[in-house]
Amino acid sequence: MKKYAIIVAGGKGVRMGNTIPKQFLLLAGKPILMHTINAFYNTSKDIDLIVVLPKNEIKLWNSFIQQYSFKIVHKVIEGGKTRFHSVQNGLNHVAKDSLVAIHDGVRPLVSKKVINHSYEEAIVHGNAITSVQLKESIRLVDSASNKTVDRTNYRLIQTPQTFKSDEIIEAFNNAQISNFTDDASVLEDNGKAIHLIDGEYHNIKITTPEDLVFAESYINKLRQ
Repeated sequence: MKKYAIIVAGGKGVRMGNTIPKQFLLLAGKPILMHTINAFYNTSKDIDLIVVLPKNEIKLWNSFIQQYSFKIVHKVIEGGKTRFHSVQNGLNHVAKDSLVAIHDGVRPLVSKKVINHSYEEAIVHGNAITSVQLKESIRLVDSASNKTVDRTNYRLIQTPQTFKSDEIIEAFNNAQISNFTDDASVLEDNGKAIHLIDGEYHNIKITTPEDLVFAESYINKLRQ
């Protein structure tokens, strides 16, 4: 089956304390988004890469491509008003009867192992949603009290989230709301069971300055 990757890069720099969108912040000498694209390209040259960006950031991205002589071929698609609509715009460029991985543009440390495994499991199960077990204790909090809960009953959800294209496109087209927190939730809302696969703890979503420090350190370690 033909493989696609939709890389959604619509984040802001608010929690980073930056005015520049976080996907364009420098990590090991180049924008974070370039590392993310590289991760899929280095996994397989046969993956069709679709990058979804806010309309007003496409010009800036093109300038980075020139500045850093970035040669990896990818299609740039204009995003929508929410992440849901941005993914949907990306799905409009995905062929029928294919596999599509949907990935956060600011998860640059995703490994070949996880990417390959997600496509392999999606062929068998229709979808493969990357997740990791919780390491720490958690408590359920409401307005009146809080209580401990069994962390083994919960998983932290990551990306990539990989799907048979026909099923995820149908789910997005049938969705009655657009405030889903991830793509698996859209599929689940359309009546499909979700298949979880193991992710990796280093596959972080860069959101805060501390995340950027960790990612820089991790990349430097790989280079040693």
